[in-house]
Amino acid sequence: MSHVIIVGGGIAGLATAYELHKRHVPFVLLESAARAGGVILSEEVDGYTIDAGPDSLLVQKPEAVTLCEELGLGGRLVPTQPPRLAFILRGGVLHPLPASSVLGIPTRVGPFVRTRLFSWTGKMRMGAEMFVPPRLNDADESIGAFMTRRFGTEATEYLAEPLLAGIHAGDVDRLSIRALFPRLAETERAHGSLLLAFRKQRSSAERSRGATTGSAGTLAREPESSAFRSLPGGLSEMTRALVAALPERSIRLQTHVERVLAGQHQPSDPPAYRVDISSGESLTASSVVLAAPAFSVARSVRDLDAHLARLCNEIRYVSTATIALAFPRDAVAHPLNGSGFVVPKVENAGLLAASWLSSKWPHRAPAGRVLLRAFAGGARDPSALQLSDDELVKRAMDALVPLLGLAGLPLLTRVYRWERANAQHEVGHLARMAAIDRALAGHPGLFVTGSGFRGVGIPDCVADGRATARQAAEWLVRSETDAASRI
Repeated sequence: MSHVIIVGGGIAGLATAYELHKRHVPFVLLESAARAGGVILSEEVDGYTIDAGPDSLLVQKPEAVTLCEELGLGGRLVPTQPPRLAFILRGGVLHPLPASSVLGIPTRVGPFVRTRLFSWTGKMRMGAEMFVPPRLNDADESIGAFMTRRFGTEATEYLAEPLLAGIHAGDVDRLSIRALFPRLAETERAHGSLLLAFRKQRSSAERSRGATTGSAGTLAREPESSAFRSLPGGLSEMTRALVAALPERSIRLQTHVERVLAGQHQPSDPPAYRVDISSGESLTASSVVLAAPAFSVARSVRDLDAHLARLCNEIRYVSTATIALAFPRDAVAHPLNGSGFVVPKVENAGLLAASWLSSKWPHRAPAGRVLLRAFAGGARDPSALQLSDDELVKRAMDALVPLLGLAGLPLLTRVYRWERANAQHEVGHLARMAAIDRALAGHPGLFVTGSGFRGVGIPDCVADGRATARQAAEWLVRSETDAASRI
């Protein structure tokens, strides 16, 4: 009997396996696909390095960067290239996101006043946020409701919807502010005004960074560093290193789990689980970690616990497509001076966003070439994935040609489809997770992790996967001790 069976080989499952291996806990990881890594997929095509899914690690949440360092990849991590600009589409024009902002919320007056992204009416309403009283109850609310209440409709349409909801390809009026951006809700509760709190935090940070003064008494400030890191070969470098760090015999690909059931065990043994595989084989283990999408977890535990299955099935997912395009540099009129742009829903441009990979990261395209990515689908446009590859490429071209001044046909195109890959932590998600945890308490040794549950981004999934592994390892010790005491 294996001590732990991990179901799912995305980043959360791999992080769980890595932590168990570090703790010398035997495991078997079962992944239904032909490769591990989940939505992390990088490809080398004709000299281009394409990230088909996520392409960066957030430095502010250091768990993924720390994992890379443990895997010997720390020296390969690279920051985004300057200038570190992001743009927002409005009225057919790409406007740079105002400098010195936190999730789009300004922390300095000057850049905010000068930007043409917002109307003067919108700017005045956003500035009036410092006079908006804090909400008095702790009930969950949507990102859209939170931002509209504090900053007004224009801020919701041109900041919250494309930036905050857009990160998750979700609906701004359904995604939970407390589940996805707890810092914003906590700041309101602690300080009232987000504008004043973030401005104060920025001033404090500048004072602490600028402890040295020049001979003229002027404050010396370092330039803002990149908030993101990646790897020269794309983020698949990280998942390949994870797989290489694990025992080869402990990873089984193309292995589809049908169901998880309570297994038979002797009274003197720890509780056991039986995992049935579509091939007809059954495995048993003392503990099972379900690191698959919530809908897959629901399917696998339906015969074990119908209530747990129902709760997992309530977690919604949306689908997206990534369209990669390459061009000669002289066929693109735009300077591509930044990382890319997001598209507000009200602009009706047919895309969620676009990134300029060859400007964002070094060495992603051959000399004299550029590599672009466009994104379609999500909660905003669920029918997009019904289009053919050619139709998706045409949609991307129709949107990008007037914005970037593209000339001619692309040198290379690739379309990647991510069916039900984006978990939606909607209003009520934290309460649902509490109910899931209560249900799991009735099945000692059974755990869940992954983007559908406690965290969406790569750092969150790494952190939760490793924490889940620690919980499983500690539970195994307790259960074996209890079993030994009964002998």
